[in-house]
Amino acid sequence: MIIIRDLDRRLPEGKRILDGIDARLDPGTFVAVAGASGSGKSALLRCLALRDRWSAGEYKVDGVDILKAGWSARMKFRRQIAYLEQRPVLFEKKTALKNVLIGNAEQTPLWRRITGMVRSDDYMGGMDMLEAVGLLDHAHRPVEKMSGGERQRVAIARALVHGARYVFADEPVSGLDPHTSEELMATLKKLCSEKGTTIVAALHRLELAEKFADEVWGLQDGKLVLQVQGRRLTAAEKLRLND
Repeated sequence: MIIIRDLDRRLPEGKRILDGIDARLDPGTFVAVAGASGSGKSALLRCLALRDRWSAGEYKVDGVDILKAGWSARMKFRRQIAYLEQRPVLFEKKTALKNVLIGNAEQTPLWRRITGMVRSDDYMGGMDMLEAVGLLDHAHRPVEKMSGGERQRVAIARALVHGARYVFADEPVSGLDPHTSEELMATLKKLCSEKGTTIVAALHRLELAEKFADEVWGLQDGKLVLQVQGRRLTAAEKLRLND
């Protein structure tokens, strides 16, 4: 379980982009973060993924405040995190399976990523994860020949096969067609229910947030103004998030 208390994020010039965020993340939960452009969605995800420094607040993971913990505790937590950008950075010439097995910079040593060497006992784990995200038939296809949605699913499989318990995805369906967007969201939902992965995704399309997320967080001017569970948003709530 993750508990967030009084999360503040200020830029060096003093501008506050996150203001007093309080929230809770239960294991296996899919949370959609909604809000207008500039509301703080990406900033929140980067703070949760420890990509950006917190100006103030508590970040408790299973009772341990990660911000006050020692270096080893923070590194252990970072290895359990996957941060997915809108356009994942992958090895273009390598296959989907190779990308999954090699991992990203925070999960595997530099020499292993450069050489592409993997242990034989990792092979089946990689294939199982590609099957989980619906890409088993494309395991040996070069990433450069894949669509945007397929590339996102390779990035998800890569994160999970290397032990990610928490996925923070920044607009994972940006630029994808409606059908592919729905497929990717269904994949994320399946990972929550079947593998217990906790997922927080920034989404600009409220209809996807309502359809697939267990909970919707609404941001406005860096403040968490909505936390809705188990129901659709009202017209007034949607209007507030689009202001």
